Parts: sequence; structure tokens; C-alpha cells
Amino acid sequence: MRYDSARLSDFSAAVKGRRASLDAGFFTMALILLAAGVVMVLSSSYARAYYDPGNVTGGNGAYYFVRQLIFALLGFGAMLVASRIPMELYRKYSLHFMAFTLVLLMLVPIIGVKANGSRRWLGIGNLTLQPSELAKLAVILTFSVMICRFQGKMKSFKYGIVPFIGVLGVIIGLLIMEPHFSASIIIIAIGGVMMFLGGVGLGWFIAAIGTALGGLAVLLTFFPYASTRITTWLDPFSSPSDEGYQIVQSLYSIGSGGLSGLGLGGSRQKFLYLPEEHNDFIFSVVCEELGFIGAALILCLFALLILRGYWIALHQRDRFGFLVCAGISTLLAIQVFLNVAVVTNLVPCTGISLPLFSYGGTALLIQLFEMGIILSASRDVSLK
Repeated sequence: MRYDSARLSDFSAAVKGRRASLDAGFFTMALILLAAGVVMVLSSSYARAYYDPGNVTGGNGAYYFVRQLIFALLGFGAMLVASRIPMELYRKYSLHFMAFTLVLLMLVPIIGVKANGSRRWLGIGNLTLQPSELAKLAVILTFSVMICRFQGKMKSFKYGIVPFIGVLGVIIGLLIMEPHFSASIIIIAIGGVMMFLGGVGLGWFIAAIGTALGGLAVLLTFFPYASTRITTWLDPFSSPSDEGYQIVQSLYSIGSGGLSGLGLGGSRQKFLYLPEEHNDFIFSVVCEELGFIGAALILCLFALLILRGYWIALHQRDRFGFLVCAGISTLLAIQVFLNVAVVTNLVPCTGISLPLFSYGGTALLIQLFEMGIILSASRDVSLK
């Protein structure tokens, strides 16, 4: 039997590309941020866990830290597993993952766990799962598949708008039932970015912005708590002991850190003054303990991780890999920006966590799995 040497060479190159090492830079930065996040959970949560105002931790100061560490280790394993799964399998099962996610979202209003006036979680034994975190990844994977399938037709209303808006409409409708407006905002944003990358005309985005402004007006009119958040955002010190309490305490925390910070573990606001100090407002504690320098270094690491994700996206061999990597990198960028913007009062409080830092086991697992998908794609990088 005779073999075509050129084809055999191409096949060998493809195999080597498939078995190439993962991107060391992206992997290292993700691990550094993960380690820093776990340490900051210990520092920020110790006081609340020790005093145990909600009778949850039993007075164990390391309660939140231990749980976060366990999920960090599980997430690290999930990231490694995800990095070994070929991108073709992600493409093959994207729609199945979306269907699974929709089923979970439908179950939340029925059997979900209620907390702080919202029903956003599903209880699984002693654990809780937030399906909205799965929905973010599901939108990225599903939209990537759809864009590849409708390639060349994305500028048309029938193929470039209707199916994508349909998917977003179903997901957002289910999230509003919880209600979970912050997740809705993120999913709408990432969906819009994916459609833009897919080639949808600019005119549609102008129309979408107009619609969004109209929706905001409706939200402020018919949902009083949203209107209250806007008022608080504009002047948090007008009600420092009521609606503006959380953001005021956050600003005190950030301001007291100064240039070099009070030192790791030295935060004062974490002693039950700042709500959600180990969750949505953990970056405030970072600023207080590590100062402007430490906080800036962490943000620089996030920026480098995001830029490296885009670099991997731009060097993919196929459109699906590009879209998935760009989508996950954009999701990371949106969440980091919005979290920092919230704790600094740049935007109204929306309840968005800081990736790899904020306390939350299943969210951390999913975020690390997403990092693993980018690492999987990095094995397919083409430098030509």
C-alpha cells in the first residue's frame, strides 16, 4: 500500500497539535488568581464565620475557607479534565448542555431554595447549585454552534436574529421568574457579544440598545426595588444606615486601605460591618488589606488572563474554537468589570461575584471548568 507523504505529514502535525501542551501562561495566571482568591476568602470570612450570626458555621472561623478550598481543589481537577476534552466534543454536545440547563432553570421556581427574597438555587443534599451559572456557559457554547451553522447568513433577520433572540428570551424569562436580574444582564451582554462576533449587522445592536433603554424604564417603573437601587447609587450617603449601608461600608473599606493596605488579615470592615464581605464585596476587603498596589496587581493579573484568552481565541484553527474562547474571555471580563464597578459605586449594586475570588462552590467549579475549556482550545493553537 502506498501512502501520500504530504497527507501523512499533515496528519502527524494534526496529531501533534491535538496532543500539544496546554498554554502555560494562561494556566499559571489562572492558578495564581485561584490561590489568591482562596486566601482572601479565609481572610475576609473568618470573623463572620467565627461569630456565626446566622448559626450556620458553628463558630468555626475556617468554615467558609475549608469549603472554598475543597471546591477549589475539585475545580482544579475539573479544569484539568476539561483541558483534555477535544473541542469537537464540546461542539457535539453543546445543544444537549443547553437543554439540560433549561430543565434546571425550569425547576428553580418550583423546587428551588429560597434566600434573601429570591429563589435562585437548587438544593442537592448539603450543596446548592445555581443554574444561572450554567446558563452563561450554555449560551456561549450554543451560540458558537449556531453561528457556525448559520455562517454566511448571520446578517439576515431569519438566521442572525430570530433564533438567537428566541434562546435568550427563554433564558431571561426563566431568570426573571427567580428573579435574577444581574445574571440576566450578563447573559444578555454575552449573547450580544457572541452575535456581534458572528457577524450580525450593527443596526440591530443600535435597535437593541434602544429596546434595552425602554426595558430599563419599565424596570424602574414597575419594580420598586430597582428604582431604589438607582437612587442609592446616585447618593449612597443619603441613607448610610439603610439602602446605602452596604456601598458606604464598601467605600470605607476601600478608602482605609490606602496605597499599601492594612496588611493581610488586617481589615476592620470585615468584622460584620461590611455585608457579603467574602462574596460579592470581597474586592473591597482586598483593597483594604492589600491597598491600591495589591488590588492593582490582582486586576492586572485578570487583565493578562483575559488578554491571553483572546490571544488563544485569535489563534484557533476553526471558528468554533475562536467563538468559545472569545466568549468565555468576554464573560470573565464582564464579570470582573461589573464586580469592581459595583464595589466602587461606579454602577448600581447588581449582586455580581468576582470570578475565582468570591465565595461560592459551584460557581467556582464552573468558572474553573470554563478555564479548562480555554486550555483545551490552547492545545489547538495555530501560529501560522
